[in-house]
Formats: sequence, structure tokens, C-alpha cells
Amino acid sequence: MPNTSGLRHGGMSFIDRYLGVWILVAMALGLALGRVIPGLGEFLSSMEVGGISIPIALGILVMMYPPLAKVRYDKTAKIAADKRLMAVSLILNWIVGPAVMFTLAWIFLAGQPELRTGLIIVGLARCIAMVLVWSDLSCADREATAVLVAINSVFQVFMFGVLGWFYLQLLPSWLGLQTTSVDFSFWAIVTSVLVFLGIPLLAGLFTRTVGEKIKGRGWYEEKFLPAISPLSLIGLLYTIVLLFSLQGEQITSQPLTIARMAVPLLLYFIGMFFIALFVSRASGMNYAQSASVSFTAAGNNFELAIAVSIATFGATSGQALAGTIGPLIEVPVLVALVYVMLRIGPKIFPADSTVPTNSNKETIQS
Repeated sequence: MPNTSGLRHGGMSFIDRYLGVWILVAMALGLALGRVIPGLGEFLSSMEVGGISIPIALGILVMMYPPLAKVRYDKTAKIAADKRLMAVSLILNWIVGPAVMFTLAWIFLAGQPELRTGLIIVGLARCIAMVLVWSDLSCADREATAVLVAINSVFQVFMFGVLGWFYLQLLPSWLGLQTTSVDFSFWAIVTSVLVFLGIPLLAGLFTRTVGEKIKGRGWYEEKFLPAISPLSLIGLLYTIVLLFSLQGEQITSQPLTIARMAVPLLLYFIGMFFIALFVSRASGMNYAQSASVSFTAAGNNFELAIAVSIATFGATSGQALAGTIGPLIEVPVLVALVYVMLRIGPKIFPADSTVPTNSNKETIQS
């Protein structure tokens, strides 16, 4: 697991050792702040440009920069040419994932149309942000993850609205179910992709290109990358605090709604992860590639889901609440799956050179 701090205890950094604890503390702190500071959510919501919260955007950009700065961009063309990797990821993300979420939403929330619609929207928003952190923590193939995230971004721009129409209007009408009228903003989707992926991607590419040219690859990977690695966790914890403080009062005042939403979300995240892992392993991918595919398939772009739900249905709508509950469940579940992947990897992928050993789980720096 990548070292995110210089504080080490028994080989593993102190922060890495208790990563799950820090994330739970950040979630609890955010919920508490949202409850005890009147108007905090409204204040944060007011700091928006083009539907994007500036404080949250800053946290996500800081969180995503280190993983993208670590990518060896000279390898991405070869990875993009891997038809097996591309085909498996695209099918899982754009056919299996939305279909699984649609099914779970109707099974568990048939009588809650707003929450059901919000859950389906979460399933349509494929992950382009936090998956970079989960991939890095699980010692996945970061170049493959970067390519898959870029492809998801392109598909998100062109397919989000189409799939929204299909899963909220066309398919329900075929099945004799209630339909939902929606009109997704194309530019809201484009803006989300450009901000949350475009900016950190360009920053990562720029620093690697310039850093290697001026100081050499050795300095860049042995000195610069370890120095910026803590930014990823700092940005992650900061973002979690802000996200949960935005909806703190709404979440804590509706515990039964949270519990009802948690079941399909848990089934979705865990189910998609293991479906992707099984398919990746069966198709002959190694540990690192399989981890990239699995976390990409399991994660969702909740930033986009929340933004689209608010723009389409309103900030206080059930759809927006469903989008907010998404990260409440996703973050701790995917952190747990990082540890699961590191534990079961050697058993599922014996004699695989990309499987992290006990030593490099604790000491890998970049």
C-alpha cells in the first residue's frame, strides 16, 4: 500500500495503518459540522460556479493530482491498445453497472420514486475521481486505471444522457413500470469531466514531463513523488468532510432512509467489484490489471450524480439525497475492498509478479 506519510510504525506508515479510521472520522466530523454549525451547508452550496462547488472541487483536485502525477504516460498508448482490457471495462461500466443498479433500485425502492431515480442516476455516473485513490492504495496498474478513467470520461459525456433516457423512460415503459421525465444538462456533464479529470490530468502530465526533463526520472520518482503523496489522502479526507457536512442535517435526520438506501448500494458496490474481479481473472488479466478494472467498475462519480440531481430535481429533492448517500456508503466499502484485494490477491493470482508482497505493501512510495 502506498506510503502517504513519513510517520512509520513497524514498516507501514501510521496514516496508512489506520486509513479506514481516518476516513470514518472524516465522515463523522462532516456530519457533526453539518448539524452543529447553522447554515454551513447553505454557505458551501453558495460557493458554486457553473453548478460546481469550489471548496469541494479544490479537495478533489488535490486528491487526484498525486495518482495522476505517478502515471507513466509513455505506457498509456500500449495499454489503450489492449482490446481485452478495454472491452471488459467498457462492458462492465456501461452495460453491466447501470443494469445492476437499475435492477436493485426497482427491487428495494419501487415505492420510493425519488430515491429510486437518484439511485439509478448514481449507477449511470461512472467513476472518474476517487477510483484513482483506490487503485493506488491496492497497488493496481495506475497506467491502466488512468486510461480507463479517461475512456469513462469520454463515454460519460456522450452516453450519460442517452442512458438516463433509456433507464428512466424507455426501459420502464417496456416493462410496464413508472417512468421519470428527465432533461440532463449536457454541459453540466462536460463541465464535471473537464474540471474533475481534465485539470489534474494536465497537471500530472505537466509535472512528470517537466520534472523528468529537468531533474531526471530517478529524482522525480524517488524524491518528488514521495513528497506529494500525502496530498492525496489530505484531499480525500478534506473532500469527505465537506461532502458530509453539506448534507449533515438531512442525513442524520433521516436514518431510516439511509438504512433503506444502504442495502442496494452495499449490494451494488460489493457485487460489481467481485463480478469485475471474476471476469478479469477469467479473461487472463494479472493482479494489477484486475484491480484496476474491479475498482473502476465498482466506483461511481458521485460528484456528477449529485450535481445532475440538484440541477434537474432541486437541492432538497430525494434524488439529490440519494446522490449524497452514495459516498456515505461507497467510501468505507471501497476502502474495505482495498484491504480485501490486498489480502486475497496472492491466493487468486499465485505466482503473479504484479501481486504486492507483504514488504512492498508497506513500503511502496510511488
